[in-house]
Amino acid sequence: MRFATSPAPFVYAGYSVPRVMFQVLLALAPVAMVQVALYGPGPLLQLAVAVPTALACEALAMRLRGREAGAALRDGSVLVTAALLALSVTPLAPWWLTLAGVAVAVLLGKHVYGGLGHNPFNPAMVGYAAMLVAFPLAMSRWPVPLDAAGTDWSSLAIQSWHAFLGTASRGDFDAWTGATALDALRSGLAQRYTMEEIAARSGLGPLAGAGSQWVNVAAVAGGAYLLLRGVVRWHIPASMLAGLALPALVMHALDPGAYPGPVFECFSGAAMLGAFFIATDPVTAAASDRGRLVYGAGIGFLTWVIRHWGGYPDGVAFAVLTMNLAAPLIDRWTIPRIHGHPR
Repeated sequence: MRFATSPAPFVYAGYSVPRVMFQVLLALAPVAMVQVALYGPGPLLQLAVAVPTALACEALAMRLRGREAGAALRDGSVLVTAALLALSVTPLAPWWLTLAGVAVAVLLGKHVYGGLGHNPFNPAMVGYAAMLVAFPLAMSRWPVPLDAAGTDWSSLAIQSWHAFLGTASRGDFDAWTGATALDALRSGLAQRYTMEEIAARSGLGPLAGAGSQWVNVAAVAGGAYLLLRGVVRWHIPASMLAGLALPALVMHALDPGAYPGPVFECFSGAAMLGAFFIATDPVTAAASDRGRLVYGAGIGFLTWVIRHWGGYPDGVAFAVLTMNLAAPLIDRWTIPRIHGHPR
């Protein structure tokens, strides 16, 4: 006997996990292309290590857990983790560092908690934070962008290849690398230069500088695509950027010589990548609309605090991990209580 069923009260939006993940990968394409245009083939080399490492670690973890690996390898979630991590690290990272970071992200950030849907922390940021804490010098070596380096793309390719293989010397890195916008800001303020003096010395402008502004513009383009496709909702990106911009606006108004304005903050570092691609991870973010506003605002504010008073030039990764920890409490106080059930 066959039973006819109606769709109510269940609604299928048409977005399976693989479809969502591959939409995210498509939206990351502008970020990858801009990075390659600015820094040479380094980002492609990082992706070439990150993707197969992530797939191998996913297959290994599923095998150790006694699960079928095929579905997990096809859903695209581990590819998003690999891509986010590869596009977050410096293009001059050696191959073994990216491999180790991806392994930490997949094995410890994801599967130690039970796999997709059970991890409390964003896996890519777990791997990134581990790399940053363990190898801060290697993670801080960013190449001078092509538009400011006075060199050609082939030279950047040679630099990237030597750094990737680990054959570059300290002198090579001194010649190839330069301060990012946030690094230049941090070191300049530590030397008691004003914002105007730092901008004149380092070539920073209203949209940050040192290449990061174009990467952030590309992330905005990818994020707009995700919003238009309905893959992410506006609450987390808007509230995160507001949480970053509002304290910047206030402090810049109070002391413009020591604090950059909100536009600089939002277009430097990993602000836009974090707002549209990292903080919006549906597994580790808050669940309700009100909760997402609180969650995103917390990430933005903590990012600003770490940038100016913390130990790292950029604070997106640590801010996301901190608010991942707070997400269950936010859900507890923002998800409406079911009638007849205690909170």
